[in-house]
Parts: sequence; structure tokens; C-alpha cells
Amino acid sequence: MQRNMRLLIAVTIGMGVLILLGTTVVILTVAHRMTRPRARPNTMVSLHLDEPAGTRIRSIAGAGDRVAVELEGGGAERIVLIDPDTGVVTGRITLGR
Repeated sequence: MQRNMRLLIAVTIGMGVLILLGTTVVILTVAHRMTRPRARPNTMVSLHLDEPAGTRIRSIAGAGDRVAVELEGGGAERIVLIDPDTGVVTGRITLGR
């Protein structure tokens, strides 16, 4: 009877240790994936902005996870927001005069 109790205690302690180790691995994996930067595709993206003749790029800047391209000429000044992963225009901001 005493031997069975010792075995039961040993198995219980072993299971507790395995639960703690498993929980630690899960927490560390989640923390690592949250702090690692998002992988960018290794493909080159071509983009043709369908803008009027006489349009010039004034500046280009990062805007969160988008690229903001400031355009002048060919009409009102405007900013075009582009997804750098796909090259898709995701928004336009027109600066009225």
C-alpha cells in the first residue's frame, strides 16, 4: 500500500512538471511570434499609377503598413496610399485648392 502511494505521488509530481513545461513553451512561442516582424514576400512589385499627364511625385513616405505617395500637377494635389506587399492602391486623399 505504501509503495502504491509513493508511485502515485511520483506520477502526480511528474505530470505537474510536464504541465508547467508545456505551458512555458506555449507562452514563449506566442511571445516570440508577437515580437517577430512580419515576413515580407521576396517578390518585386511593379506599380503603374493611372494619373493625368503632368503629374509628378513630390514625396514618398511610410504610413503605418502603407506607402504614401504625394503627387502634384495634373490636377489637385493628392496623396495615394499603396500596399507595398501587393502594389494595390488602397486609398486616395485629395488636397483641395
